Amino acid sequence: MSAREIQDHIARGMFVRQAAHANTDDSVCANGPDPICTISDKRDSIRRSTAEDGAHEPADTPLLSETPVEAKLIRVLRQLEVIARRQTPRIAFKAKGRILFVELAEIVAVQAEGNYVSLQRRPNPYLLRESLSSMAEKLKPYGFIRIHRSVVVNISAVEEIQPLPTGEYKLRVKGGMEFLVTRTYKDNLRDLAQLWVGSEHIGG
Repeated sequence: MSAREIQDHIARGMFVRQAAHANTDDSVCANGPDPICTISDKRDSIRRSTAEDGAHEPADTPLLSETPVEAKLIRVLRQLEVIARRQTPRIAFKAKGRILFVELAEIVAVQAEGNYVSLQRRPNPYLLRESLSSMAEKLKPYGFIRIHRSVVVNISAVEEIQPLPTGEYKLRVKGGMEFLVTRTYKDNLRDLAQLWVGSEHIGG
């Protein structure tokens, strides 16, 4: 949920609380300070003044003021949204005379193809002139692990692993592609999850 959606949700919640008291007699406010009445009075005053001036209330101006906690929460969420957009890791590479930028989350695997590597990304893969060893080192800090001498996978794209009688594993990623995990690299599978339930380690 975005900060804007949360702000709208908070505004709706406050409006519902205020509406629940809408039929309360005005004399209640005269008996003492009531936050609902205060907010209602402020809202009506604003509407009267804008109506007299012939102006309309801005569409994105909340009818009710947020509490300090709600306002602070909205500010924090907006800041987190900005940080998330800035920190989304991307890969830049040259293809057909152009430099393309692709989010790493979209790449499910990288496969060696001779002197090239294929970035497996739907709907179409990209072919780059690079060694798999070099790509594996560059992508390791971003959640990619090597499972075969010719395959590197994005751990966030892995949906299932299946042990094989040979001591190897079959691994499936989003989109249905399957890869073989050789015994040389099976220990890397431990990085697929932070918590393992029912098995203390791969092969257990």
